[in-house]
Amino acid sequence: MWGFAPSANLDCGVLVKSLGKVIRSVQAFSREFSRKANPLEPGRIPAVGVALGGGFARGIAHVGVLKVLEEEGIPVNFIAGTSVGALIGAAYCSGLSISELQDVAHKVRFATFARWTLSRYGFATNERMVSFLTRTLKAKKFEDLRIPLGIVATEFNSGDGVVFRTGSLIDSIRASCAYPGMFLPVNIDGRCFVDGMLSYPVPAIPVREMGAQRVLAVHLKGSWSLKTAPRHLFDVIGQSFAIAQDRMSQRWRDSADLVIEPDVAGFDFDDFKRADELLSVGELAMRKALPAVRKWFEAPEPKLAAKFGNAMPAPASMPAD
Repeated sequence: MWGFAPSANLDCGVLVKSLGKVIRSVQAFSREFSRKANPLEPGRIPAVGVALGGGFARGIAHVGVLKVLEEEGIPVNFIAGTSVGALIGAAYCSGLSISELQDVAHKVRFATFARWTLSRYGFATNERMVSFLTRTLKAKKFEDLRIPLGIVATEFNSGDGVVFRTGSLIDSIRASCAYPGMFLPVNIDGRCFVDGMLSYPVPAIPVREMGAQRVLAVHLKGSWSLKTAPRHLFDVIGQSFAIAQDRMSQRWRDSADLVIEPDVAGFDFDDFKRADELLSVGELAMRKALPAVRKWFEAPEPKLAAKFGNAMPAPASMPAD
């Protein structure tokens, strides 16, 4: 019996060491799980995504929003854009400064992008965007952008929303801006695409899926309660879009941490000549939202961080993902 004591002690020591390894592994797994379950660790700066909705000329307000974010030092890690939001987002992500974006906003008109045509598929083509974007963008491919970008279009046959992340920027922007009834659909690799507003009026869901931990959604909500009869076909189409977007808005709103809505109700879809006013309403809306955005970057209380460690819950002012 005594002869087995050393062996028993040795086995016990091995067992203790093995058990220690298991405990440490479980603890490491627990820490890793907590980190992944709560991406906003104490002291970490959240990755911010900006979702830019559609609105044609009203999209100039997006430049005002980006201007305020830049002036206030709010980092933008991801951008996703629909229709004119795709165009503004691509220009900014490609390296255009706010000043350059403002210059472009003052110069563009409907004819910059569109040419009237006779077709069973629409009244205009946006082929002119090719030369405009070639001159304007500082990068022509997604892979060359300074900020990751997602561009949303709608696949016509299936009705599915498609988020372009690679390849040609110009083709995907044209597809995202192919407003049904006005612009002809755009063919990319044998597939037919129309405006991204049909699938993601404001691409909060795509920018969240790109990796954003905090999502700022910019909705260019025009009033769809017309006080007069529609003036022409484009009023009918625009009104129909506005009604549909209003009815489906809860889906994308649920994926946003903050929604701002610049007051663009008094602007027509082709009001490019009112660029200064649109820039101002974008700035005003963003400045009003700054207190809420700044809370995303507030450091947690040291005592709470020490108590909860990596598993500390998000503050009440910062909704958990």
